[in-house]
Amino acid sequence: MRVSREQVAINRQKILDSASRLFRERGYDAVTVADVMNAAGLTHGGFYGYFKSKDELIAQTLEHVLGQGDAGETDLARYAARYLSPAHRDNIAAGCPTAALGAETVRQTPEARAAMAAGLKRQIARLSARGPNDETYDAAQARRAAIGSWSAMVGAVILARLVDDQALSNELLEQTLAWIEHQDADVSR
Repeated sequence: MRVSREQVAINRQKILDSASRLFRERGYDAVTVADVMNAAGLTHGGFYGYFKSKDELIAQTLEHVLGQGDAGETDLARYAARYLSPAHRDNIAAGCPTAALGAETVRQTPEARAAMAAGLKRQIARLSARGPNDETYDAAQARRAAIGSWSAMVGAVILARLVDDQALSNELLEQTLAWIEHQDADVSR
């Protein structure tokens, strides 16, 4: 039985969404093609009709999930407050793919690393996009603040997930947010 183009697109979306959740939750190596297809509600045998290999799935999943970010949010402090929350820290499967998969992606294919790098460039550009109509706007300062703040946010979430001390985990998030808000205030002056 032949599947319509529309159904192929729907199935592909299901596969990418399932892979995205599973990879973030368990890591690349702990997830099999069968796991992804089962989570998508499809048979394992159909995988190769959508992707050539698990490596291709990884790269395309990264492109897919990194392209879904908060495209409209350019307020660094507001974004940081959501990002550095206990809810985000505790929801690895639906959280930031950079924090969940960045260290693992270093050892993936050039295509996967390129997808992660493209996502990083978009994130920096988005967080750097602050009011060019403001008299105090300095593009270089805004970019520096975006790079430093994004690095601090990702690092804080990784560290907050790493420790088994809830108080320290919360403190990592809170103090990083306070630092970013202070830095953001300096850039806005």
